[in-house]
Amino acid sequence: MRDVIDDIKEAFLTGVSYMLPFVVAGGILVALGFLLGGYNIPNEVDPGTTFASTIFWIGKIGLDNLMVPVLGAYVAYSIADKPGICVGMFGGWIANDPWGIGYKSGFLGALVAGIIAGYLVNLLKKIPLPNSLKSLLPTLLVPVIGCAGIGLIMHYVIGTPLGALTQALTNMLNNLGTGNLVLLGIIQGCMLAFDMGGPCNKVAYAFALACMETGNYAPMAANFVASCAPPLALALAMLAAPKKFTKEDRANIPGFFAGALCMITEFAIPYAAKNLKYIPCFMAGSAVGAVISYLWGITIRAPHGGVFVVFAMNKVLPFFVTLLIAGVVSAALIVLVTKVPEKE
Repeated sequence: MRDVIDDIKEAFLTGVSYMLPFVVAGGILVALGFLLGGYNIPNEVDPGTTFASTIFWIGKIGLDNLMVPVLGAYVAYSIADKPGICVGMFGGWIANDPWGIGYKSGFLGALVAGIIAGYLVNLLKKIPLPNSLKSLLPTLLVPVIGCAGIGLIMHYVIGTPLGALTQALTNMLNNLGTGNLVLLGIIQGCMLAFDMGGPCNKVAYAFALACMETGNYAPMAANFVASCAPPLALALAMLAAPKKFTKEDRANIPGFFAGALCMITEFAIPYAAKNLKYIPCFMAGSAVGAVISYLWGITIRAPHGGVFVVFAMNKVLPFFVTLLIAGVVSAALIVLVTKVPEKE
């Protein structure tokens, strides 16, 4: 049982890693479309009639058409290797409800479809065949039976329940009160800063992506703040208390600012590895930033890009103030737990 759980965790991380380039490309192009043409582009009668709307709809291909199927494909790939890609992609595509019959389960559906597809393909690989027919297994039998199987399962068995669950989660998030938003911000911020690119970080990022897919952009803004805060905190701490850090440490200050601007939390990993006390410091600042982001109603319509997608933010100045507050909170705690090095 533990092996299965580990396989599913690995499959989830693999799927998100392969999906991320589609999300980043699509999301930034969508944000550029909004920048050039305004937020009314989705309501245009004839998409693609202007340069701005063309850029926007090219980006929507990545977010609406490719992101979910690619997730399903590479979740299945992690479990069943290359034969799983085709079957998982079919399942992910159906999770997008291409027929418009009301059971769109999106990100969650693609994740489940990819897992089922992976294990289904592994079962199909074991079909006993004569040596003369074994070549048909990967090229004919597995794709045909696998795609038909995952399609029927998604359509008749789990499509409707997953679609209902996705809608219920969306409604719950949209109806959260202030107290619940505070709790959500604390959890999301702590997860993003805990392992800075690891499983917890990816789960929180996946949550923000799933919300973004339904038109709720507040979790993505909280994600930006919480992800940018750790490297910013290190830079601020080293500027505030230079004697507590070596010259080699302080030489990385420009890099930390770059990491904060580009939303690359991983810049802080080497220092968290050297001093585990920094991890709760990062978590505290990111949690504070995520909570403030929710309370101030900040939204971002791009899934990545750091501060370079300011045109996708509804409240630019509050976003930077929130990020600064998050960085200062973590920086103060870092200074508090850092001892002056004995030797320079």
